[in-house]
Amino acid sequence: MISFLEGILFKKDGDKAVILTQGIGYEVLLPAIVGQTLTGRRAGEDGDRVRLHIFYHQSERQPKPVLVGFTTEVEKEFFEKFIKVEAIGPTAAVKALTMPVSAIARAIEDRDTAALQRLKGIGKRTAEKIVATLQGKVGKFALVRDEQ
Repeated sequence: MISFLEGILFKKDGDKAVILTQGIGYEVLLPAIVGQTLTGRRAGEDGDRVRLHIFYHQSERQPKPVLVGFTTEVEKEFFEKFIKVEAIGPTAAVKALTMPVSAIARAIEDRDTAALQRLKGIGKRTAEKIVATLQGKVGKFALVRDEQ
C-alpha cells in the first residue's frame, strides 16, 4: 500500500496531479484545500518538489486504485473519518473538501448544516448525515491551525 509520496510535480490539472517518483508517475487526487496549500507554498508549478501523505483506496466496486494526497497527516486523518459518512466515498469527499478541515469540523461540532451545504456536492440531507455521524468525533480537528 502507498502511504506517502515525495517527488516532482510532473503535471497538475484541476483536482489531479501526477507525482513523478523514481521514474514512476503516480496519479493523485487533490482536494481543493490541498491544491490551495501547495500553491501557497510555491509548490504548485510543474517541476516543483512535493511531499504528500496518501490515502489509498481500492474495493470491489472501485477496482482501480485511487490515491488521494494531503499535505498533512491531520488532513488525511480527517478525510478518513469524513468518508465514513454514508453516501460519501473518497471521490465525493475529494470534491467536497473546499474549506479548511478546522472550519468543516467546527461546522460539524456546531451542527451548522448550512455551512456544510456550502461544500461542493453536499446537500441538506447529506449535511444532516455528516452531523449525525461525526458530531462529537471531530472536535480535535476544529482546533487545528490553518496554514497560511
